[in-house]
Amino acid sequence: MKIEPRTYDLNGRSLVFRSAEKEDAEMLLPYLKRVCGETRFLLREADECKDMTIEQEEAFINSHVENEKACLILAELDGEYVGNASFDVAGGSRRNSHRADIGIALYLDYTGMGIGKRLFALILETIEKCGFETAELTVVEGNNRAIHMYKTFGFMEVGRIPKANKYDDGTYAADIHMVKSLN
Repeated sequence: MKIEPRTYDLNGRSLVFRSAEKEDAEMLLPYLKRVCGETRFLLREADECKDMTIEQEEAFINSHVENEKACLILAELDGEYVGNASFDVAGGSRRNSHRADIGIALYLDYTGMGIGKRLFALILETIEKCGFETAELTVVEGNNRAIHMYKTFGFMEVGRIPKANKYDDGTYAADIHMVKSLN
């Protein structure tokens, strides 16, 4: 689905949230490679993104634009792309169709400015408008700022998968599953 663009003033700077378009695919691939290299809190290592194609990214964008139960929102600060958030139905069956699964990531340089909080609020608002009953996400253990933000939005931890993430240096981190009831 698509949202109407929203513009906010962020300390004198223009913050815009808008739906992704197919034409954004070329810009989003380098973002994915960079943001995965900036933190241990995302799903992939940066080098795992190197073989992704524009066609794959276009298909991902289209799957979120053409589906009324999915959305991909881009964040731009003074015209510069800084991150995104998305949701889709959790699982692939009718039994799961009441659950929205959320993902969010910003370039490291743009964290701590309030962008993520505003973007997350918009994602939740959009999820509720779609009629979902539950919003859920997975956050990597140690990502304390994100965990704190999710809790301020009413999410609660419902489970952990110990050693869910094994890093190249041999260390591990758990996945923390968090859920918020929307009704």
